Amino acid sequence: MAHHALPACSRLPLQIELAALLAALARVQPDAWQQHFNRDYYQGDWSGVTLIGAADAPLPLAPGRGAAQASAWWQENTAWHQLLAAFRAPLRSVRLLRLGPGARIHEHCDPDLGQPDADLRLHVPLLSPPGVEFLLDGLQVPMQPGECWFLDLSRPHRVDNPSRQPRIHLVLDCAPCDWLLETIGRGLGQTPALRPSRGEQAFADLRERLAQQPELAAHLRSLSDTRDFIDATLRLGEQLGLPFSEAEVRRAMRQGKQTWNDQWRA
Repeated sequence: MAHHALPACSRLPLQIELAALLAALARVQPDAWQQHFNRDYYQGDWSGVTLIGAADAPLPLAPGRGAAQASAWWQENTAWHQLLAAFRAPLRSVRLLRLGPGARIHEHCDPDLGQPDADLRLHVPLLSPPGVEFLLDGLQVPMQPGECWFLDLSRPHRVDNPSRQPRIHLVLDCAPCDWLLETIGRGLGQTPALRPSRGEQAFADLRERLAQQPELAAHLRSLSDTRDFIDATLRLGEQLGLPFSEAEVRRAMRQGKQTWNDQWRA
């Protein structure tokens, strides 16, 4: 599989010993977790612990261009070694990333991951409470604890943890190689179909209601300012009991700007 032909995601056919990893995770010291450096990208707790990182990384959890360097804290725990040995690809970065209860990562892209010969990002969910949504191109990626997924995060993505427990993934950045590209390809046949997010489903319900009840759209048609239009759409959704976010509104505007404008502002 050529690097440029990578899919949006793939569930890799790898066996993960989840129980051993959860025991190893429980041994991580509470003060080891450090807040993620991209503070504009999230609200709540998004923090991590580095297992392997660039020697010249300017900040904790940040990328760098230098040689990969392993941290000392996990070296005596065989569970991490056994897991990482399963990846027959050069490991550029390995981090535990935690999204705390009620926290969310706002929609963004990681354009560096879309460059030719860029690292390939893998996620191994360790803790993922019910209700957590990882959205890629607006679709739910149904990652479950003990699985391993490739994700093309040069595409728009966001994460929401409405639960009362943390969501923790082991996140690996690997240099592309034949083994990894072939494994991603083999995983496509067992990758579940992605479904629309809860917000996308709610927003689709709103659009259907507006089509059936044009009087509900009268106020929206009168708004020429984008910010006012988004805020009014969110308020209407809340009044109707339809829980979607600004991201759903903006995605609809991006995907069909002219159609959207014609529909509501003609």
